Amino acid sequence: MRALIVDDSEQAREFLKGAIEAYSPAIDIIGEAPSVVEAAKKIKQLEPDLVFLDVQLNDGDGFDLLELLGKVNFAIIFTTASDAHAIKAFKHAAVDYLLKPIDANQLRAAIERATKTKPVKDSLELLVDHGKKQKQFERIALHTQEKIVVVDIKNIVRCEADVNYTCFYFNDKSKMMVTRTLKDFEEMLEDSGFARVHQSHLINTRCIKEFIKGDGGYLVLTDGSNVPVSIRKRNYVMEVLNNL
Repeated sequence: MRALIVDDSEQAREFLKGAIEAYSPAIDIIGEAPSVVEAAKKIKQLEPDLVFLDVQLNDGDGFDLLELLGKVNFAIIFTTASDAHAIKAFKHAAVDYLLKPIDANQLRAAIERATKTKPVKDSLELLVDHGKKQKQFERIALHTQEKIVVVDIKNIVRCEADVNYTCFYFNDKSKMMVTRTLKDFEEMLEDSGFARVHQSHLINTRCIKEFIKGDGGYLVLTDGSNVPVSIRKRNYVMEVLNNL
């Protein structure tokens, strides 16, 4: 793959270039850019297959570059320091990111994923929306083995763990198996009204219909499903219900 590195720090660019040459020799670094404007020019001129894109740049950020380009025909791996909002946005949009200082194993894994799947248009639009508006997330990109699907969070009823996968259940009775753990989605959806009520279950609190206290305790959701509540989560569920 032909790659472009976009970072306003020369030291960071040199470090990443060295790491790529050492650990991923199949990647050909065809150029570098220190700013949004320069990156846009280089992308149009060089037409890279892959762009390593820093979040914060001197004349804007990575989201500005995506808006400026409009159409994206390359894979993207974002690089960032410790911007919690940006990291959550990347997870919601199902795109890859590397947390600085960059780890060699994570770099190899991100490049391997980039060679297999490019971000789809809906995912990038979702990412730009999150990055620019800095608001509560309304949509999420779910990465299955075949494709990336962007869905409205309000349409998710519940999520159920299946080893290293998660099964999503929706209002229309459909379901989808997603290639991430339930723990990942607990972190992503915690600010969107979701609650972990059991080791294997994450539920949309807006979809709670009843809490049955007997038989160990379980929730009846609007889609008719029954979700068990673990003993240690019982008080937490009562608190959630009292705050609805």
